[in-house]
Amino acid sequence: MSKPATPRSRGMRDTSYLRTTVQHVVPVPEITHQRIRGWMLRAVDAAMADNPDIIQAELALRLVDADEARELNSQFRGRDYATNVLTFEYGIDPDGTARGDIVLCVPVLKREASEQGKSLRQHAAHLVIHGVLHALGYDHEDEDDAVHMESVETALLASLGFPDPYQPH
Repeated sequence: MSKPATPRSRGMRDTSYLRTTVQHVVPVPEITHQRIRGWMLRAVDAAMADNPDIIQAELALRLVDADEARELNSQFRGRDYATNVLTFEYGIDPDGTARGDIVLCVPVLKREASEQGKSLRQHAAHLVIHGVLHALGYDHEDEDDAVHMESVETALLASLGFPDPYQPH
């Protein structure tokens, strides 16, 4: 009798370098923990390829309502409205662990997806990837950084079968 297959023998790779917490304050059946982890993993892989100082990542994603998103945006950014995604980057510690928190506002996510003619899953994948990249040090404050970050996002979304989020639909 042969041994049962282990994840390694089935060709699955070691992803222990990514620790995630996902909090569904607002339930969204289309956005499962498994999908979110997959999106986060792709973004972490891309960030690690760009930044050899990142050895592992600890990320939390919280799916919230408009009240919580508005409160956080007001408290931390001085803007009194619910935004689609907020990212809190905590940097890379001396051991190479990058840490960050991402807050995704479900009502804004749903409204934007509808307005932009995108599926909820497509828009959620984009915002999760966008937030993870911010948590791992990416930014879009100047033109070069924006072009680089958008190209990484576009490539990651294409690998998931989604179109370029920066092109009109």
